[in-house]
Amino acid sequence: MTDRRLDVLAIGNAIVDVIADANDAFLSQQGLDKGSMRLIDEAEAERLYGVMGSGRELSGGSAGNTAAGLAALGCRAGFIGQVAEDQLGDIFRHDIRSLGVEFNTPARGDVGATARSLILVTPDAQRTMNTFLGAAQNLTSDAIDPAEIASAKILYLEGYLWDPLAPRAAMEVAIDAARAAGTKVAFTLSDSFCISRHRGDFLRLIEEGKLDILFANEAEITELAGEEDFDAAVTQVAAKVPVLVVTRSEQGAVARSGGESASVPAEPIDRLVDTTGAGDLFAAGFLAGQAKGLGLERSLRLGAIAAAEVIQHYGARPEADLRVLAGDLLA
Repeated sequence: MTDRRLDVLAIGNAIVDVIADANDAFLSQQGLDKGSMRLIDEAEAERLYGVMGSGRELSGGSAGNTAAGLAALGCRAGFIGQVAEDQLGDIFRHDIRSLGVEFNTPARGDVGATARSLILVTPDAQRTMNTFLGAAQNLTSDAIDPAEIASAKILYLEGYLWDPLAPRAAMEVAIDAARAAGTKVAFTLSDSFCISRHRGDFLRLIEEGKLDILFANEAEITELAGEEDFDAAVTQVAAKVPVLVVTRSEQGAVARSGGESASVPAEPIDRLVDTTGAGDLFAAGFLAGQAKGLGLERSLRLGAIAAAEVIQHYGARPEADLRVLAGDLLA
């Protein structure tokens, strides 16, 4: 019998987040659309870093944030992602390991600079993300160990990593290894722009039965389904995946699994500060519930609790004790 020593193994972009305050005037001056995410090259990353305010640097990336949230919830989490042999690579490695996440992917000297996301947070808590993917987009199939995949109950993949060909091939290898080992496969659509470029591939993964859990937000599920009506989009996609989870910001979240349906409201908060990582932490809570054998509603509640905590402060990593906040849900 396979030893499932990890609850969740995540694969994603290994990115160092640099988070700084900004105002609307600065965004306008830089020609940035508030709330957007754009991909930039290394030269633009250096330029913008030079003119933005002082920031906090910590390991990030969507799947990395989810792995950190899982560890904070007491789960055994691992992460696979590519960093370079540079200072930011050292920061990423040290930070994610210090959170209790297993990270064994070797740094490389032939992949350019470690990825970074320059995140500008305005007073209305909107975040404008400027991401240089660097070394992260050079993750290859060589980094995928089938035995490591088999050691996890759930494999979690981020749609952001589907753009470059090498990581896409690596994730396909990981999915096949997971299916061979009986490891469940969870996938997050990440962003509507990912769907606009890779809708055919994502639908293929669904149609071929390669995904067990699919995460989306309201905009993403309608984009994937090609339906303007939310309920129609959810019904269409839910019929094709074992578990579908859709977040709706302040309207909470819904989940469908076969004939079962559950929904939860958003958790109350004192103050909205920064929405960075809300979806990533929601996924962490839900996956924690699934890894522990909880039902849809309790898993959704864990997701809502984790998301509510992270949006009340800067950054995509929990600062309060999520296990305390979860209370009896994790008992």
